[in-house]
Amino acid sequence: MTSPAGAGGPVSARLPDFPWDRLAPVREQAAAHPGGIVDLSIGTPVDSSPALVRAALAAASDAPGYPQTVGTVELRSAAVDWLQRRLGAAALGLDAVLPTIGSKELVASLALHLGLGPGDLVIVPELAYPTYEVGARLAGCEVVRTDAMLSLGPRRPALVWINSPSNPTGRVLPAAHLAKVVAWARERGSVLVSDECYVDFGWSDQAEPVSVLRPDICDGSHEGLLALHSLSKRSGLAGYRAGLVSGDPALVAELLAVRKNLGLMMPAPVQHAAAVALGDESHVAEQRDRYRRRRDVLLPALAAAGLRIDHSQAGLYLWATRGEPCGDTLAWLASRGVLVASGDFYGQAGAEHVRVALTATDDRIAAAAARLCP
Repeated sequence: MTSPAGAGGPVSARLPDFPWDRLAPVREQAAAHPGGIVDLSIGTPVDSSPALVRAALAAASDAPGYPQTVGTVELRSAAVDWLQRRLGAAALGLDAVLPTIGSKELVASLALHLGLGPGDLVIVPELAYPTYEVGARLAGCEVVRTDAMLSLGPRRPALVWINSPSNPTGRVLPAAHLAKVVAWARERGSVLVSDECYVDFGWSDQAEPVSVLRPDICDGSHEGLLALHSLSKRSGLAGYRAGLVSGDPALVAELLAVRKNLGLMMPAPVQHAAAVALGDESHVAEQRDRYRRRRDVLLPALAAAGLRIDHSQAGLYLWATRGEPCGDTLAWLASRGVLVASGDFYGQAGAEHVRVALTATDDRIAAAAARLCP
């Protein structure tokens, strides 16, 4: 089939292969285990959504009219309050926040929505969530993977992605480092986007996740900055598709103008439910405790089985290696009925690592640990 006139060519030519499709053979191998598969590959929440959020969704379910792309005042006020209360963000107005339909759709469309295209340079971390690159390539941008931005010399990136805590590694960027990155991006007129979707899950007092919106990091100004947050992990609302982008009001306004034209609207019942979720920290604390317990079971089991855990100070994954090609580690774990993600999904720097998710029930985490240390 030929491409439509003026199109950028078939998807296969414009985008990398969807990495999860490559897991099919090892998924089959893991599923053949007598005790069934323990799927620790995709980080999808498995615990029930909080009762107060489900009640809020039901209460707002009579919604015959179209919602607003900009979001309700209730939701934006709850977002501003949360950003200031939980993350210590500098003063924010309602015009500095915008609801998104989950976070992945914004990650994938951001370069396009900001008007970037061929000739524009987008920087992503060496080890990174694949959708950063997918979104940039979909817009026709050049993509460079690097953590050493000084190596770029005089080149001016249009867009710079950072991710702390990192998916996949769980690495946390210190506040001083983030401040330097903010200053570096501003000197070059680059838009800096900080993916902070795992900010609620820090496991080390020595590596507490922080936001670029904090005054000491952004020098009291959000100019040129955007931060992404998600309710998928903190509130177990992946099925609701509820996220937020916040920061520079001028950039938020630009995104709003584009999203209005495209009809990208968070459903009204979800907006009310998200506002309720952002106003409550007790359910987040309960969920954090669940993940901590699972981490405390899985990490020592992996270590006892001969895997080294790198970084992993935060987030919902363990970044593990046996010092061999990641495909060999995938097969070794699959032979024990445990499915994980291949480290090279996130960049060639992950070629000897696997990503192990904490997002499974207590009994399946226990089953994985037992299989690793029989």
